[in-house]
Amino acid sequence: MKKITMIAIALSVCCLVFFIVYPGIAGGKKMKVQGESLVLAKTNPGNLCFDKIVKGSVIVRSTFRPDKEGSKVYTEGTDYVVDYANGTIARTENSTIPDYSTNSTYGVKDFDHSKFSDFSNHRFFVWVDYQTTNGKPFAKPNDQSKYLAAVKKKLQAGGPFLLVTYGDSITAGGEASEPDLRFQARFAKYLQKKFPKAQIEVKDVSISGYTSQTGIDWFDDVKYMGQIQKSDLIMVGWGMNDHNIPGYGTELSKFKSNLIQQVQMLRERKGAEVILYSSFPPNNNWHFGSHQMDKYAQATKEAAAEAKCAYIDVYGTWDMVLKRKDQSSLLGNNINHPNDFGHWMYEQAFEAMKF
Repeated sequence: MKKITMIAIALSVCCLVFFIVYPGIAGGKKMKVQGESLVLAKTNPGNLCFDKIVKGSVIVRSTFRPDKEGSKVYTEGTDYVVDYANGTIARTENSTIPDYSTNSTYGVKDFDHSKFSDFSNHRFFVWVDYQTTNGKPFAKPNDQSKYLAAVKKKLQAGGPFLLVTYGDSITAGGEASEPDLRFQARFAKYLQKKFPKAQIEVKDVSISGYTSQTGIDWFDDVKYMGQIQKSDLIMVGWGMNDHNIPGYGTELSKFKSNLIQQVQMLRERKGAEVILYSSFPPNNNWHFGSHQMDKYAQATKEAAAEAKCAYIDVYGTWDMVLKRKDQSSLLGNNINHPNDFGHWMYEQAFEAMKF
């Protein structure tokens, strides 16, 4: 995948996508969702994350940010129809919403992306605001306090706090539309609000397109982790490239040992506490995936336990959402990069962490 260089992320811009859960209602919780993504083909219905949609609450637009120049709000009944009970949206026959069935990889099984000139989903996304009476949190509570006591103490004390991210192209930000919509920027904003005295800086030193082995081999490269002298917290996310078919990825046991070794190196040489986090399953129709991401997620969890560091279950969050939604509605490149809503899902997994 295309290489993305290091970024320093400002924390001043508000993250748009959020949910609000209200007191319990029979059958679920009343909840507001903003900026959920869909791709819609022909007049086939696309599932939202939740059913039991509140009538009058649905807004469908062409851009993630509602205030973005050129954003178009589509018209219910003219461009789309809503099944409020089942939580689906479908294009009408004469809709101005882009028809996802015109995407070059639509319906193609076992596709090799290198054989297609344009396989991206970005021009097909619509972004939906709505309320449901059957909502639930996107991520399960996750207590990691025994591993991050020192991190919490530093954040509470205030002053400079360096958060570094290290991993593949997903960790580098692919394919969020803006730097402040990447999951680490969103999580840093959450931390800043929770610990207002801290002065949080975020730096990404990821190695796009490579595996956990490269994260060891190039550890001292000054373009990547070699530029970091000391850090307070380092979030490590590999797995997407590691899980690819033989010859392109990393064998499962080696992947696990690579993660453990990286945790040790980061503690010893950067003085940082570490969070390992799993990845999500790529497009099931992509040729180069081994489609065993569940095993790589489990290996990441096991590596964290053995290395005695914190673990975030991103895979579990995506797995819950994919019980209703199709993969393409969440993938910027239709292969293995989350869109803006996908990055928000990552952040939800981090925000569910107690420490």
